[in-house]
Order: sequence, then structure tokens, then C-alpha cells
Amino acid sequence: MDDALTFTFPAFLLSAALIILCTAGSSMGAGFALTEQSASGLGNAFAGGSAVAEDATTVFFNPAGLTRLEGQEIIGAAHVIMPSANFNNQGSTHVLQGETNIPLLGGNGGDGGVTKVIPNFYYSIKVNDRLALGLGIESPFGLATNYDSGWVGRYHALESDLTSVNFNPSVAYKITSQLSAGAGINVQYIKAKLSNAIDFGTLDVLGALGLPPGALHLIPQMSDGYVRLEGDSWGLGYNLGLLYEFTKDTRMGVAYRSRIQQNLKGDADFENVPAGLNPLPVFKNSGIQAKLTLPDSFSVSVVHSFSPEWMVMADFTWTNWSLFKELQVKFDNPYQPDAVTSEQWQDSYRYSLGLTYRPSSNWTLRTGVAYDTSAVSTEQYRTPRIPDSYRFWTALGLGYKISQAVSFDLGFAHIFVSDSSISMTPTGENALLGGLQGTYNSHINILSAQVNIKF
Repeated sequence: MDDALTFTFPAFLLSAALIILCTAGSSMGAGFALTEQSASGLGNAFAGGSAVAEDATTVFFNPAGLTRLEGQEIIGAAHVIMPSANFNNQGSTHVLQGETNIPLLGGNGGDGGVTKVIPNFYYSIKVNDRLALGLGIESPFGLATNYDSGWVGRYHALESDLTSVNFNPSVAYKITSQLSAGAGINVQYIKAKLSNAIDFGTLDVLGALGLPPGALHLIPQMSDGYVRLEGDSWGLGYNLGLLYEFTKDTRMGVAYRSRIQQNLKGDADFENVPAGLNPLPVFKNSGIQAKLTLPDSFSVSVVHSFSPEWMVMADFTWTNWSLFKELQVKFDNPYQPDAVTSEQWQDSYRYSLGLTYRPSSNWTLRTGVAYDTSAVSTEQYRTPRIPDSYRFWTALGLGYKISQAVSFDLGFAHIFVSDSSISMTPTGENALLGGLQGTYNSHINILSAQVNIKF
């Protein structure tokens, strides 16, 4: 068994990374964080995440929990995330030659939610009574929205897609019979795609193209071009954790994940640019750069077993989203102005409670609830790329042990997303994009499955 593992493990890691890269995307935590790192944890709405430490997924939630695991374990999980985000236009307006009450044209954009499959892979090994090692391959950040090409907010957003892959080797050490410490390195890759329409008709009428007004005879909001931005980056961070077992029935965990600086580089591709603009040095395909700081987070969890059958858990998680002040894309073309979107986000907080019942040695039943505060501070800074709002989770899960070596877990969650509004005024950086006004009605369903193999 060990020889076979040695032979296949590198191929397993490569396959895991490729699958995550090709599929991860939809954002389910506050902002664009992805909480979905464990199907067993989903059943409890991820309550007790940094203290449960019942399987190798603790690599992500708290590496100190690795000391509680015996032998070796491999876990493969997949999460089908099915979001729905429907916009209702409520008087969006445009600005043209001093007129501010010109309506923005277009529909509501259809359902902007994009269904994605997010996999996770974990490995743990107990080296001796005190030392344990682990490895996780996860996708801790992601977003995906996509709107109809002619919708009213097309100058703000059409497609948005951010994918991440995180390689997370970890080590844990049992300092005393009650206290364990853990640490991990995060080698993280992200890839982003953003697209939106360009209102060449309005630019023509305003003379902003450097040509005589009306020379191109373009019609405002009816002569659209498009730009697609793509870039990627590697970043480096770390995570730390402590696990303290007060008794065999009660334990507490704390965990910290560091911020990661990403410096994306890629390309901007312009499409449907009017032929009359060819002599001008703007709206040309160009290299791009953008800096993105992914936030640090801190969690504290408590787990208590009332009996061998019943266990209750709770969790609090803080995420430092106030780091995200703006999204600025710089073009290598010196004649192309930077694309800047003000975000002005705030820190988010997550509170969760969970309950586990084991009616027999083979079956485990789970349930949980959670409440996520929004990273978006006000309706003026909410954008259609990430129409974030407050969220209430309800979750159910079950686990079944087929044998001492093989078990599986299933989880389902429905997330109620509070109705949110967008109120962008057609001034400043939005002057040529339009003042988007309206509300979002959203919800999310998540279905997760996980296979655990011990040896």
C-alpha cells in the first residue's frame, strides 16, 4: 500500500490542482471568500471549524488539529455551488452633455449567478505521538458572475471570474497532552477575467475621442465596444493554529490565515472598436497590471460532546476585507487611462452554530446555521461584479462509514441572501459608465460530497 501511494501521490496532486484550476469560481462567503473547503464541515455550516479536527480537512481550518488524527488519510471533496442573482432596474440613468435624466438602456441582465464545482484534496499522516504532517489543495477565493450582453449595467460588468488554487503543506506538534500547535505555508495562484462594454457613442458625442463631435456618427448606448481583461499571479502566505483540549469532551481552536499580496499581469483585448479610432493610440490591445491584497482572517471555535452520540460546536470568524479599497488596472499603453473602481469594503464577521448526532458507529447526522455580515459598506459601493450582502445559512449533512478504511460525507446548505441595492450616481468614475440604480434578489444552494480513505 505504501509503495503504491508513493508512486501515485504526485500524479494525484497534479490532477487535483488541474481540476481546481478549471472549475473553481463562485463566491459563497462574504466578499469573494470561499468557505466550502469540507463536505463534512458543510453539514454543520462550518461551525467549530478550527476545533472539530475529525478528518484531514483540518489542514485548512486549523493545522494544529492534525495531531488528533491517526495513521494516514486522503480526502477528495467536491462542492456544487448554485447561486442565483437577479437584478431589478429602478431608474438607472446616464449623463450626456449636461443632461442627467437620460435612462440607461437595456434589460435586467438575466440571472447573473454562475454554477461552479469546487474540489478540495487533503492528505494527513501521523508521524509519531507528537508530530503530524498534512497537505491541502484548496480554492479559498473565487467569484463568478455573468450577465446578458445588452443589459442595463453592461458598462460596469459583463463577465467576472476569479479562480484560486492554494497549495497548503502543514505541520502540527503536540506540545503537551492538551495543547497542539500547527503551521502551514500557502503557495497561491489566482487567475482573473473581467469584461464590460464601452459606450463609444457617448464618447463620440462628448468629443472625448479627440475627434470633431459627431465625426463618427455613433449613437450613444447603441454603438458599444467591449474590453476583456485577463491576468494571473502567484503569491505566498502562511496559516497558524492552536488547539487546546480542556477535557476529552471539550476543546477550543484558534486559527489565523495571513493576507496574500497578488500582483497580476496579463492582457487587455478590445473588440468592436469603431474603425475611425484606428489612428488614435487608445483602445489598443495592451498588457495590464493590477495589485490585489487577499485578506487575512482569524477564527475561534469551541466543540463539546455531551455524550458519545451528541456534539455541539460554535465558531466566530473575522475577515479583514477593509483592505479592499479599490480595484485599479494599469495599462502598459501609456495613452490608456487606468481603470479604477472604488470598493471601500468593510471587515466581515461570521457566526455559526452546529449540532452532530451519531445514532450508531456507522452513521453521523449533522445540522447547522450561520450568519455572514456583508463586506460591502454601502449601496454606493456595491457593484454588479460582486453584489455582496448579508447571508443566513441553514445546513444539513450525513456521514456513513463503509468500513474502517472508507467513509463518505454529504452536505447541503441553502443560503438566504438579504435583498440588496445598488445606487451608483452617474458622476466621477461612473460618468461614462452610467448611474446604475436597482435591487438584487439572490439565494444560493450548495451540495457537497466527500470520500475519506484511511490506512
